[in-house]
Amino acid sequence: MVGEHATLGSHSISEAEILAFARTYDPQPFHTDPEAARRSLFGGLIASGWHTCALMMRLSVEANRREDAAATGSPGVDSCRWLKPVRPGDTLTARGEVLETWPSRSKPIGFVRRRMEMLNQHGEVVMVAVGITMFRRRPVAAGAGA
Repeated sequence: MVGEHATLGSHSISEAEILAFARTYDPQPFHTDPEAARRSLFGGLIASGWHTCALMMRLSVEANRREDAAATGSPGVDSCRWLKPVRPGDTLTARGEVLETWPSRSKPIGFVRRRMEMLNQHGEVVMVAVGITMFRRRPVAAGAGA
C-alpha cells in the first residue's frame, strides 16, 4: 500500500567483511587496505557502496522470506546514492517506504516502487535507493471487481 513503511532488519559490519567483499568486487585501496585508507580522503577503511547495496538486498529478502512470498524479481533501480561512509563496526538498518504500485497490463504481476534507506547506528542515512520489485498478483475473487 502506498505510504507503507517497514523496518527490514539490521546487520553489524566487520572489518573482515569489508575487506573480503572489496577484495573480490571493488578493489579500491580505501576498501581493501586499512593503511592506504587512513591516507585517503576518508581517513580510514570504508565499505564499498556496492557492499551496502548487497546488505540492503539481504535484509530485504530475509524480512520477506516466507513460503508464500510473492516477489518475482526486479526490472531495476531508478536511483542509488551513497551519502555517508560505512565503517567497520557500524550497524546498518534497512527500512523501506512504498512510493507507488501498479499492475502489469499483460502479465499476472504487479509492480511496487520503493524508497529504501540504510541507516547507521546513529540514525544517519548512509544510502538511499529507489527501485522496483515485481510481485505475483492474487487472483480476483469471483463476483469482485468492476
